[in-house]
Amino acid sequence: MTPPIPEALRNVKALTFDCFGTVVDYRSTVHQELVKRARRKIESPTFDTLPEPSRTRLKAMTDEDWAKFGQEWRISYYEFTRSFVPGKTAWKDIDTHHYDALHELLHKWGLTGIYTDDELRSLSLVWHNLKPWDDSAAGIRRLGTRFVTSTLSNGNQSLLQDLDANGNLGFRKIISTADFGAYKPHPSTYLGAAAALGFRAEEVAMVAAHLGDLAGARAAGLRTIYVERPREEAWGPEEQRYKEAREWVDLWITESEDGFLEVARRLGIPE
Repeated sequence: MTPPIPEALRNVKALTFDCFGTVVDYRSTVHQELVKRARRKIESPTFDTLPEPSRTRLKAMTDEDWAKFGQEWRISYYEFTRSFVPGKTAWKDIDTHHYDALHELLHKWGLTGIYTDDELRSLSLVWHNLKPWDDSAAGIRRLGTRFVTSTLSNGNQSLLQDLDANGNLGFRKIISTADFGAYKPHPSTYLGAAAALGFRAEEVAMVAAHLGDLAGARAAGLRTIYVERPREEAWGPEEQRYKEAREWVDLWITESEDGFLEVARRLGIPE
């Protein structure tokens, strides 16, 4: 028996989706690409022309090292977007941040000079081709039969358009926080998205795997749908803010359920 639609979501007309971690599994894609590029470089004819310390360090890098490298790259994105102050901080889009952060991380890990600038730029664009979670495309398309579905991500427009196309996600709208000159969780991003979609804030539900994102959306008047994803939540279950979120999140989908397909079922959309 399908449970009733949560009261707070009965007047919702649009769903805005966080992307990194919520719609797509960035960890596996980024890790695989980092490993692949490193192996390709080691096997390339130009490898012996690289600085000896960088060659030695590159050959010593393990899969686990590259996983840590990828996570540090992700953390740099989080720190960058959280520290951005609209109207005060000089604007930088996410593609540029990913490039700059990759350059800095390679230096930090003792890998300076292993890639040409063209190779560096190409690698930095791996974020345009992240693998969706298994339920993402089917779930977003099913939800799109009843709601206006849109991205609401800190990724820039070209990045989000590529994620949508490469993952066959079927979003009806592509909205980036860059459209508003800010990054989540600044309130202008949530309110800007609602206005861009032509709805009042309470007619839009934010869908995310991060309670911090949903807290920002809720503060701006949006409804909230939480979809648990592996290793995505920064708030620990023992923390008071996590326990309080259990009370204010309008719909909570656990990791053992079927992601966006379960969201569709709980919102009354038949299979």
